[in-house]
This record gives sequence, structure tokens and C-alpha cells, in this order.
Amino acid sequence: MGFSACLTYQVTGAPRRCAPSRSRESARPVDRGVRPHNSNFAVTTTDLTITFRPLCEADLPILHDWIHRPHVAQWWGGGDAGGNLEDTTKKYLPRLQEASPIKAYIALLAGDPIGFVQSYVALGCGDGWWEDETDPGVRGIDQFLCDGGKLGQGMGSRMVAAFVRQLFQDPAVTKVQTDPDPTNARAIRCYEKAGLHSVGTVATPDGPALLMVIERHAAEEHANAA
Repeated sequence: MGFSACLTYQVTGAPRRCAPSRSRESARPVDRGVRPHNSNFAVTTTDLTITFRPLCEADLPILHDWIHRPHVAQWWGGGDAGGNLEDTTKKYLPRLQEASPIKAYIALLAGDPIGFVQSYVALGCGDGWWEDETDPGVRGIDQFLCDGGKLGQGMGSRMVAAFVRQLFQDPAVTKVQTDPDPTNARAIRCYEKAGLHSVGTVATPDGPALLMVIERHAAEEHANAA
């Protein structure tokens, strides 16, 4: 089971489409017309190559399968993965729009899919999310590995670290944050290994969350130490 790379990217407002081949997240806002993120990433470390390609419309059925796997469904969407494919499509299809402040990606290792990751602009999220945020450079991230058998092997922390480094290639980004459930010890360890640190428990529309952040200078230090 896998994905082909998207060979072309839409530059209009239409959702991306591609032909298929072989971590806790919430109902983030839909398009608000803010400055879009970079769309396709490639990061190489000493022992693996991780790439991120934009989520395509044809990926939605497999994404639906992923978010209903037990190791994901326990935490994703505040523990409510949703019902059917139509629900998943309704939620994620707007995120394929070029102007969406939420950018969703398939993470690949040597061309094979290993997970899902998305970033979003924290400022102006709406729906009760990050209402005190005033910095337009803050990016939130949500992610998971698709294969529960790969948990505990360091792959998740390397995926997060690679994505964080790429986000900081945009000079407008000042800080990256994520918000795991305080009882999700595995996710918290993963983010710590990726260089994020806890700043305390916060109230969110999904309930209490542990806010974890990494600033640009810390990301640079983490990358140099890797």
C-alpha cells in the first residue's frame, strides 16, 4: 500500500489531485486567505531521507484508513476520528486549497509512506484555538506514523525534527508548537527527542493539552547536534 508522488501542483484554487499507486489533531479552521506555506519538502539526515509531499485528493481514502487505526484513533481529533469517508473528505478536502492556512503532507521514507503531518498558522485559528496568540510567525503541527508497528523506533521523532527544520527555512516562522494530550507519554517523548520542550498545560477546545514548542535558535542547535 502506498502513494505515487504528485507530479504537478495546482496553482489555482482547486484541490490537488494525484493518482494513487503502490499524531492528536483537532478540527482546525478552513481557508482564511493567509500566506501559504512552502508546498514540497525534502530533508536528508545522516541515516535516512525523509520527504514530504502535499496531500492529494486521491489520498483521502487511505488517510481515512490511517486515522481509524487503533494507535492513531486513540489520540487523533481529540480521540474522535469521525465516522465514514464522507466525513474525512469533508474535513480534509478544504485543506488542499492553495490558500488554506492548513498544509497537509504525506511523509515518505525512501519513497514509501510512513505518516501524515500538517502545519497551520496559529494566529487567527478561531474556534477557541490559540486565542491569545499575537505572533503571525507561529506554526502549529500535528502528525502521526501510519504503521503502529513502527512506534518506539525513533522514526516519529526524526520525522518531526525534519519537518520542523523545513518549516524554519521560511524566515517568517518564529516558533513551531504542538499540543499532545498530557497522558500521551509516547508522543511527548517523541517531541522531546525532536527538540521541543514543554511550556505547560493549556486549555483547548479538545480539553487539556501539553503545549510544546521549539524556537528557531533551538532548532538550529538541535540540527547541529544531530
